Amino acid sequence: KWCAGCLQKVECYMSFDRAFDRLLGHEGGYSLNVNDPGGETNWGISKRSYPGVDIKNLTREQAAQIYLRDFWQPLGDAPAAVKFQVFDFAVNSGIQTAIRKLQAAIGVADDGHWGEISAAKLASMDVNDVLLRYMAQRLRFWVKCSAWPTMGAGWVNRAALNLEYASKDN
Repeated sequence: KWCAGCLQKVECYMSFDRAFDRLLGHEGGYSLNVNDPGGETNWGISKRSYPGVDIKNLTREQAAQIYLRDFWQPLGDAPAAVKFQVFDFAVNSGIQTAIRKLQAAIGVADDGHWGEISAAKLASMDVNDVLLRYMAQRLRFWVKCSAWPTMGAGWVNRAALNLEYASKDN
């Protein structure tokens, strides 16, 4: 079996736990950045997206539960490298936006809901092609964001690190 994340003939290295640890390397802990459209965040979980969550006191374990349920599991058995990129983008822009951009990248209706048609189309495509098309969608989305002037360089560096990570045997 080929691993879609590292492109080696091995079992896939990208579990949710590994993806979560990698994500937290980008997100860190508590933040109240006035330039962040999400507002108050902790572990990358924003008050804007989760108004009922005590963001300041959110534990790493609670954040992991939210991410697993709302960000990782919606793509089912998609290739690990693709799931990771969607997971990472969803933290910045919401899971529906991340899924819509993946759907646009693979050429299906971009309704933000992952289903059988999207899954079948993704399964029929080369993972590297999907990753490149997805990153193009992500870049186009970012430059249209009002936060681009202040956050854009960080977003692009994050994307570059993610692409390098996907191409290594890590």
